Amino acid sequence: MKAAPRTLQEFMAQALLMEREAVQRYNEFADAMEEHNNREVAALFRTMAGYEAKHVAEIMARMGWTEATAPRVAVTDWPGFEAPETAPLEDVHYLMQPLHALHVALAAEQRAEAFFGQLAEAATQDDVRQAALEMQAEEHEHVQLVQAWMKKVPQPEEGWDEDPDPPRYND
Repeated sequence: MKAAPRTLQEFMAQALLMEREAVQRYNEFADAMEEHNNREVAALFRTMAGYEAKHVAEIMARMGWTEATAPRVAVTDWPGFEAPETAPLEDVHYLMQPLHALHVALAAEQRAEAFFGQLAEAATQDDVRQAALEMQAEEHEHVQLVQAWMKKVPQPEEGWDEDPDPPRYND
């Protein structure tokens, strides 16, 4: 990470973008799972998108932004190619089980928690540091929520990824 946002407005705009990207990715995953009739995992990804959408709404309300007034972030300083909370496309398999989906969500929440912690350490303004610490704490709560949820879902059976009728692609 090169530098923390200089103002609370910059920080919250970056956080808003990160949360919106997470909503979009979880909805993409849910759509893909529905296409493959993996409804249980699709529902799990929709739930995760809903949690991230709540973050979007909280940021918008906190800043007094509407869709028309929310700032556009042109440049971000993500540690990778995408926002930290955006789960990688390659982590999803069309036959994945709920536990697999929760592992994807856990990794995303842990990356977000670490990212906000790094922003808090790098912040030069007290209001930015405090906002980053608050966001880090929220992401930590999500990590704990996902970990608790993981204890409640069954372990995937051996051979979960074997498809007797795999999709065929024609060029």
